[in-house]
Amino acid sequence: MKEEIYYVVDSLGVSHPETIETAREPITNLFVEGGLAGMIAITVLLICLFLAAWKAPKWVKEIGLGSLVIGIFWSIRGLSQMLGAFQLFGDVSPVVVCGGLKVTLISTSYGLIVYFISLVIRIIQKPRI
Repeated sequence: MKEEIYYVVDSLGVSHPETIETAREPITNLFVEGGLAGMIAITVLLICLFLAAWKAPKWVKEIGLGSLVIGIFWSIRGLSQMLGAFQLFGDVSPVVVCGGLKVTLISTSYGLIVYFISLVIRIIQKPRI
C-alpha cells in the first residue's frame, strides 16, 4: 500500500491535509491525474487509430492529430483550473506549482504518443519507392 497526501477543501474554503492509502499502479495514477474524460477520449482515438489502419488508412494521420489536439486542449483546461485554485488560495508554494504543471502535461504527452504512433503507422503504410 502506498500513502498519498491530498488536500481537501471544506465548505468554508479551508484546505486540510488527508492521508489516503492507495494501491493504484503508476499508469493508473497518470490516467486519472491527466483528467479522466480527456484521457478516455484519447484512448478511444487510439483504438480508432488501429481500426483505421486496418479499414481506412487515409484517416490515420487525422485521428492521430485529433488525439494531439484533445491532449493540448485538456492541458489548457488543467492549467486554467490550476490558476483558478492559485487565485483562490493566494500565496502558493513553488512545489505546488511544479506539481500542477507536471499533472497538466500528462494529457499532452499521451496525445503526442498517440500522434507518433499514427505517424509510424502511416510510414509503414506508404507505398515503397
